[in-house]
Amino acid sequence: MCHPLPLTGIDVRFVLRETAVDILAEVRCRGETGVEMEALTAVSAAALTVYDMCKALQKDMEITAIRLVRKTGGKSGDYHREETPWEA
Repeated sequence: MCHPLPLTGIDVRFVLRETAVDILAEVRCRGETGVEMEALTAVSAAALTVYDMCKALQKDMEITAIRLVRKTGGKSGDYHREETPWEA
């Protein structure tokens, strides 16, 4: 994906809404750093794939708000975003 890390699990979920698709990626790793970049890369690739599959129906789609929601462990410690559009 993004870095050569010993990933132990990846889960990508899609939440279909009336006017949007929310994409949530969860990545697990035994390494010390960089795992959030793997999750962000997974969401980005999934969003581009959805765009490619749907562009014939609607060309004005936008990929927006790719962001880190939660991270535990690693050198920089834990992080949890306060406001999320869905239950993570």
